[in-house]
Amino acid sequence: MKINRTARGLLALAALSLGAAALAQTAGTETATTSASSLRPALSGERRFLTLPGFGRVAYYAAPGGTGRPLLLTHSVNAAASAYEMKPLWDAYAGTRPVYALEWPGFGSSDRPDIRYTPELMAQALSALLAELGQEVDVVGLSLGGEFAARAALADPRIRTLALLSPSGLGQPRNGTQQANAADGGTRLYRTLSAVGTPLYAALRTRPSIEYFLSRSFRGPVDPGLVEYALETSRQPGAKYAPLYFISGGLFTPDAYGDLYSKLRVPAAVLYDRDAFVSFDRLPLFTAQPGVSAVRIEGTDGLPHFEKLAEVRAALDAFWAANR
Repeated sequence: MKINRTARGLLALAALSLGAAALAQTAGTETATTSASSLRPALSGERRFLTLPGFGRVAYYAAPGGTGRPLLLTHSVNAAASAYEMKPLWDAYAGTRPVYALEWPGFGSSDRPDIRYTPELMAQALSALLAELGQEVDVVGLSLGGEFAARAALADPRIRTLALLSPSGLGQPRNGTQQANAADGGTRLYRTLSAVGTPLYAALRTRPSIEYFLSRSFRGPVDPGLVEYALETSRQPGAKYAPLYFISGGLFTPDAYGDLYSKLRVPAAVLYDRDAFVSFDRLPLFTAQPGVSAVRIEGTDGLPHFEKLAEVRAALDAFWAANR
């Protein structure tokens, strides 16, 4: 079976990492006595769970104090994703307005069963949280989380505004990972990767691998707390399943701009600068739509809220003020 360039690169990375001493920390099998709920909280506030039919428990964090329209934060998707990725914004807004942070199925403290993970499943989880909250919200989506949030916004009027931090789906696919196979949604590649899933994921979750990939989203030093939490969350039972669908391309919408962003009718804002994993070739098309704006947060890569929180917060506050 042929493997595309992305898969070959990831398998090469796995082989290199498997030969490194760092793999000794992680090459063991998943520990049956550890559950996702035993993972320490990613954020302050209350960690809650909702039940998504056909999936299981989905975790979210709640800080319902404050006034105004609730803010709902959604993290990205990668080998070690969690709500910790949204910690700077959580800390900035918790207590001033109601704030909630969703952990996508397969990540963080959410369940991680061996099932098929799809964009539709992720959007259903967000819609389930919206139903639980029962009111209009402002949503902030990071990277691929922005695609899932846009998908949910097309079907759920409770999403009042949508802010996208360094979103995927606005440029030409890079390195093959931003476009699922049009014929099978990445299924064939997933099966190939799944055959070597345990050693591959063991390689990806080593400290050197996590520090390397995170370094590509920081212009300056990588946040040490983010590294430590990524190491912890990637060691939970079932942690490999959703990331393998991500690596195979199965969690991306093949034409996210055409199928999602171009159809949005809610106010939207894009905050971006440079990103090693996505590009923004079609951003001018997006901002030409009514109610869509963009703010460049200069001097940042894929996680602008970690390095330029004041600028990100100012851009978000202005966006929300214009769309009360």
